[in-house]
Amino acid sequence: MSLDEPRLPIEGRADPESGGPPPPDHVDVIIVGAGLSGIGAAWHLKHRCPGRGWLILEARDAIGGTWDLFRYPGIRSDSDMFTLGYAFKPWTEAKAIADGPSILDYVRQTAAENGIDRRIRFRHRVTRADWSSRDARWTVEAVREGSGETVRLTCNFLHLCSGYYDYGQGHDPDWPGRERFAGRIVHPQFWPEDLDYRERKVVVIGSGATAVTLVPALAEQAAHVTMLQRSPTYIVSRPSRDRIADTLRRLLPAKLAYGLVRWKNVLLQLLFFQLARKRPAKVKAKLLRLVRDELGPDYDVETHFTPRYNPWQQRLCLVPDSDLFEAIREGRASVVTDEIESFTEKGLKLRSGGELEADIVATATGLKVKLLGDVAFTVDGAACDFSRSLTYKGMMFSDVPNLAYTFGYTNASWTLKADLTALYLCRLLNHMARTGCTTVVPRRGTGVEEVPFIDFTSGYVQRALASLPKQGSRRPWKLHQNYALDLAALKLGRVDDGTLVFTRGGEVPARVTEAA
Repeated sequence: MSLDEPRLPIEGRADPESGGPPPPDHVDVIIVGAGLSGIGAAWHLKHRCPGRGWLILEARDAIGGTWDLFRYPGIRSDSDMFTLGYAFKPWTEAKAIADGPSILDYVRQTAAENGIDRRIRFRHRVTRADWSSRDARWTVEAVREGSGETVRLTCNFLHLCSGYYDYGQGHDPDWPGRERFAGRIVHPQFWPEDLDYRERKVVVIGSGATAVTLVPALAEQAAHVTMLQRSPTYIVSRPSRDRIADTLRRLLPAKLAYGLVRWKNVLLQLLFFQLARKRPAKVKAKLLRLVRDELGPDYDVETHFTPRYNPWQQRLCLVPDSDLFEAIREGRASVVTDEIESFTEKGLKLRSGGELEADIVATATGLKVKLLGDVAFTVDGAACDFSRSLTYKGMMFSDVPNLAYTFGYTNASWTLKADLTALYLCRLLNHMARTGCTTVVPRRGTGVEEVPFIDFTSGYVQRALASLPKQGSRRPWKLHQNYALDLAALKLGRVDDGTLVFTRGGEVPARVTEAA
C-alpha cells in the first residue's frame, strides 16, 4: 500500500479485552508513546496530513508519559509552560512554572479535544520493528501488558516518541551497606504512595532538577531535609508567574498573547545560552551573585553552590519563587557537599568522616538513558546498531528508512523541538505522497566528521554516550540546540535537500543496511 492510497479505517471489529476497536492491520504512521511528544505528533498528523491513517501504541495504561509516571512530591516543569506547552494550544493557567498534575491535565485535554485519545492502544509495549525494503513498510510487534499476547502491525512510517530514558529503572548507584539501613530508601522515579515523611529526617541524594524540586516540597512537612550532593549545580530562581504574560493575556486574544510570550521566552533562552558559551566567567559570576543575594553573605556559596564546570555545560536547575532558598534560610532544609562512604543503620557515613542520620533516603541520582527503549530494530533482516548512525536534523538516522524519533533540546524546553520534529515529519510525508515515493532514507556523504550526540558533561549523558548515535560536524547532521536555526531548517528548509534519498514502491535503496 503506498502512502497516497486509501487508508484503512481505525474502526473495526470489537476488541475482546477492552470492548473497543482493535488496531488495524496496517496504517500509514505508528507513533510509539502517548506522552507530551506523542500527543503533539498525533495533533500534527491529524491537522497537517488529514488523509493519513495513524495510531499510537503506549506501553502504559494512561496518557502522559513522564507526567503520569513521576509522582514524587513537588513534581513540576523545569521550563516555563509558554515554551514547554504546544505551539498550537495556548497555556492558559496562571503559573508559568507549572506542577505535574496541571501539565498532565493539559496533555490529556489536548488528546481529548482532538479525538487523539480514541486512537491510542494502551498496554501495548513495542518490542520489535522490522523494515522490509521490498514492501516499503515496518512490521511492528507489541506485547499486550497483562495477557502477554504479541500483536503485529504494519506501517509505512514509524515515529518514536517514547522519550530518552528507561521507564523501568532509574540510575541507582550500589552504595556499600544499603542492606544495613534501618530506614526506607526510595527512588523518585518510583515514589511510593504510602510513604509518610511527616516529621521524619530525610536525606535527598543528588543536586539536579529532581533533587531541587523534592527538597522544598518535602521540607514543608518533614522534620528536616538534607540535600547531599557530590558536587553543586547552577541553580536559578524565577517567578512562578510571568507578569508580561499576565498583562498581554488581559489585553490580547489568548493565542496572540501566547505566541508573543512564547517567542519572548525563546529569544531570552537563546540569548542567555549564547552569552554563557561566549562569556562563561561573566555568567558564572552573575549566577553565584544571585545565590548570595538569596542566602546572605555568611552562607558558604563557594562550597555548596559553585559548580566545577561552566554554565550550560550541564543543564541549569530552575526553582520557582526561591522555594529551595527559602527552605534553607528558614532552617527546614540544608545542603551538604560530600561523598558517600557507606550506608549505616541510622543513615549515611560520609568520606569526610561525618554522618547524616535519616529515616528516609531519596536517591535523586538521575535517569538511565535509553533512547529507543527496548525495541529490537532490523533493516532487511540485519540488526541495526544505532551507535554507528548519524542523526539527520536531530530526528532521523543515517541509512535507516522511514523512521523518525523525537529528542528535545538540552538547553531549552523539550516541546520546542518536539513540535518542529512533528511538523517536519508531516512535510516529509506530504512530499512523498505528492511525488509517489514510499521510502526515504538519509544518506551520509563524504567529509562529515562524527562528534558526540550531546555536548553535555552531565552524568546521565556521559554514562550513555557509547550507546547513543552520533551527530555530524556540519548540516544537516549537526544538532544546533537552537530553536531559531531549527525553525528555519525544519519548517522552511527544502525537504528534498540532496541528503535524503527517495524511492518508489519495490525499489531497494542502495546501501540501505549500512546501519547494521
